[in-house]
Amino acid sequence: MNTLKAFSEKERAYDVYQARQDFLRQQRAIERERRSIQQALEETSAALAQERAAREAERQAKEAALGEVERLTSLLRGDNSTADS
Repeated sequence: MNTLKAFSEKERAYDVYQARQDFLRQQRAIERERRSIQQALEETSAALAQERAAREAERQAKEAALGEVERLTSLLRGDNSTADS
């Protein structure tokens, strides 16, 4: 009977050990997935920041071009009005 009891206790201890190992494997997998998601989030965030900066630069370039068009238009109008006088 003592042998059976000792065997049963060892089996229980082994089951607890296996459960702990399974838990640790699961936690490592969760941590790897979390890191992967975090990295993807950071890459996406950086890409969005670059896109935002590119759009802002494009907007500023368009504003500068429009300003130049207005300046040239006013110069032409000024030239035309003095030529007409």
